Amino acid sequence: MKLYTIETGNFKLDGGAMFGVVPKSIWNKTNPADANNMIDIAARSLLIEDGDRLILIDTGMGNKQSDKFFGYYYLWGDDNIDKSLAEHGFHRDDITDVFLTHLHFDHCGGSIQINEKGILEPAFKNARFWSNEDHWNWATKPNAREKASFLKENILPIGESGQLHFLPVPENNFLTNCELGFDVLFVNGHTDKQMIPQLTYKGKTLVFMADLLPTVGHIPLPFVMGYDTRPLLTLEEKKEFLDTAVAKDYYLLLEHDAHNEVCTLQNTEKGARLKETFSFKELFN
Repeated sequence: MKLYTIETGNFKLDGGAMFGVVPKSIWNKTNPADANNMIDIAARSLLIEDGDRLILIDTGMGNKQSDKFFGYYYLWGDDNIDKSLAEHGFHRDDITDVFLTHLHFDHCGGSIQINEKGILEPAFKNARFWSNEDHWNWATKPNAREKASFLKENILPIGESGQLHFLPVPENNFLTNCELGFDVLFVNGHTDKQMIPQLTYKGKTLVFMADLLPTVGHIPLPFVMGYDTRPLLTLEEKKEFLDTAVAKDYYLLLEHDAHNEVCTLQNTEKGARLKETFSFKELFN
């Protein structure tokens, strides 16, 4: 097995929305805001090369939305998914599986593209797309709060393509050794049945954090995004996960931290806190 980080493109989000009830005077120390109160955000994917399978975890925003849409998110930098794949010697047509942690636009928008005929189609023509039935139903019949994040043009074409597959959701919300070869933790605070992949690589347990822990600035328990639909449940899920991550020395791959790729945690008198940060290359190469 070989792992690669894939940078699909950077953007900015409102710092207040990203930290909920936490005052700016506190979160601004770890995630400094610009003059518009926006903070740097990454859309970092994970590519797993395992035998004849090439598995991509999340796909970023994609590029099919309007200039007006992207104008809300202050795109910056020159990273994109094709460039990042090519740097590792791959093309999107090589991808055999796309695992979507959840179906918010910044995690799945790159799954669908507009072809030369103006038709929406899968951007990974040879891949199976993986979600779970509970989350799929949640996303395709969205509540009013999340409707702006579940864009039908990102989601419905996946189902219509015949390439959609569902992973089972076990009663204890932890799927061991799924069909793709790794464990999956299901969490429900941010959105219903978000999937958090966990795998062993070079003797270390690596967890792809998606929106359970967006950045190192979100490690303290009360630092919960305003986007979460069930923030009190996120508190419970975070505490249980962070306690386990400390006890078992997990390495956390941060999807949305533009400046820190991987981190570890330690126990303090205030609970779990940041121990070390690493670039993916220095840690695993």
